[in-house]
Amino acid sequence: MNARSSLPLSLPRAAIVFHDLFMAALCWQALHALRYAARSEVYDWTQLTPTLGIVLAAQGLVFWRVGLYRGVWRFASVPDIWNIIKAAGFGVVAITLCLTVYNRLENLPRAVLVLYPIALAVMLGMPRLLYRVWKDYHLSRSTATQQRVLILGAGQAAEALVRDLRRSGAYQPVGFLDDAPHLQGSYLHGMPVLGRLDEAAMVAKEVAAGMLVIAIPSLDAAGMQRVLGICEHSGLPFRTVPRLTDVLEGKAMPGELKEVAIEDLLNRKPVTPDWAMIRGWLDGRTVMVTGAGGSIGSELCRQCARHGARKIVLLEISELALLTIHGELQRAFPEVEVEAVLGDCGDPAVTRHALARATPDAVFHAAAYKQVPLLESQLREAVRNNVLATHTVAELCREYKVGTFVLISTDKAVDPANVLGASKRIAEMIAQSLDERVEGTRYVTVRFGNVLDSAGSVVPLFREQIRRGGPVTVTDPEVTRYFMTIPEACQLIMQAAASGSHAAIYTLDMGDPVPIRLLAEQMIRLAGKQPGRDVDIVYTGLRPGEKLHETLFYSDEHYRPTSHPKILEAGARNCPVDLLFQEVDHMRAAVSRYDENALRQALQMLVPEFAPRPVAPQENTATVVPFPRARQ
Repeated sequence: MNARSSLPLSLPRAAIVFHDLFMAALCWQALHALRYAARSEVYDWTQLTPTLGIVLAAQGLVFWRVGLYRGVWRFASVPDIWNIIKAAGFGVVAITLCLTVYNRLENLPRAVLVLYPIALAVMLGMPRLLYRVWKDYHLSRSTATQQRVLILGAGQAAEALVRDLRRSGAYQPVGFLDDAPHLQGSYLHGMPVLGRLDEAAMVAKEVAAGMLVIAIPSLDAAGMQRVLGICEHSGLPFRTVPRLTDVLEGKAMPGELKEVAIEDLLNRKPVTPDWAMIRGWLDGRTVMVTGAGGSIGSELCRQCARHGARKIVLLEISELALLTIHGELQRAFPEVEVEAVLGDCGDPAVTRHALARATPDAVFHAAAYKQVPLLESQLREAVRNNVLATHTVAELCREYKVGTFVLISTDKAVDPANVLGASKRIAEMIAQSLDERVEGTRYVTVRFGNVLDSAGSVVPLFREQIRRGGPVTVTDPEVTRYFMTIPEACQLIMQAAASGSHAAIYTLDMGDPVPIRLLAEQMIRLAGKQPGRDVDIVYTGLRPGEKLHETLFYSDEHYRPTSHPKILEAGARNCPVDLLFQEVDHMRAAVSRYDENALRQALQMLVPEFAPRPVAPQENTATVVPFPRARQ
């Protein structure tokens, strides 16, 4: 920073230093004048003496050491007052020591030393608090463009929100609502708690509020759904405060108001990975991510960069997606070396080139085709990308002695009823069969369900349909799916990779399955509209390859707990290795001649339970194996 740019910052701070030293001098001289006046003696308090110079030097040094000038008057609060008290207390000690050395406290009234820290703390603290009160009052007077806000919740989050809203000047808090009986009628920042949460509609009319703000971060999904219903009943727009994790990750600013997200309503508690284990495994390593520009792949790249990876190799077939994630990582993590490789990971030459250049310690294989209805009619491409590319990458990882290979799989690989599930199940079998348990590559498979806001998922589709005014299309009123957020999925993928054993299949706990009908209704309400009145929901029937319910395990997979309560490990099913790789070779030949009949026969040979057929809307052939609940 040059001298000109630093001048606006240095002038106010210099004025504050001058103010504090002036107050110290005034306090010292005034106390002397009062003490001498009490004895009917005259004291020239305007006289500048060496003693006063020593006092200012000692007190100024204490001011600096205590950190008195790190605070800002505009935001003066209890910590700043505490710093002032410490500065006054340590100051009188420093002054006493210096004057003892200088003149053995000659002619120094002891009453001055006793009263000095008290008087100085008052003289330094009052101007700061008065300045803050004046600024807050000035902001509160400018209500012409301010929106009146009623806050739901009266805890710490609400208290911090009020301070942030008043500083912004765009909103005028008018009161609180809270269900706690002991808070009824109490005041917070001079504003009353006006009633319970379910009285929001009535109270909002009485105080002429134009918006409701939810400031209860401790709410679980059921509680958030209740509060959301209250907000909808009021007819007012509503917002919520950002979650702490969003603030820490830079996705939101403190005090920023955001719309209630669909993930806030999922019936699932937040997942907390073992970050110490992940950083210990990842620190200083090189990782490669295939499909690095996709929803899961790009978030895996961010998580690896955030938690200690030294180098990240991005392997991506889409030019735009590769440019996007490469630029983002370079801007956000300049200390991490990022290398981009454009190409198809199923091309052995491309993957060999990437592995030879980077020699990664771990490979996350996220590249895959995932759209169920489309893949039903694109069997060749599904097998080429999901099966053969996985085999290529996994084999080359063993050749280049990669420490860990992580396959990103799906819950649709369990009792598959579609091409996606069957192809992913074979990919799981390949990973398990290639594992070398002694001094070889460790192959880990992570299986999970739908990811909110991933490319091609139902959430962006519903959002676009709602934006157009509907209708929102749902396949069946009874259909359910497991959901989790992209960051949660990637954090648990890394957790499984860090703690995984050989040839393991890990399943992530995604809470309870969510009815797609309920998801659609909640998204319509979050958009400020009513299902059936403003936006219709149309049921189109299950498409070929779709099931009413997905499950996380085969019925004969014996799962066991791991060190993380949100991850279970499934026991490996018997896999005929010779038949597997024989059929993989047959698939390569069938792909080269575009023989879909041969590919279908190979799928059914390796996955006998795969029996694709159109599914009637009322049919439910899935066997649901629920994720076991952790003991309380």
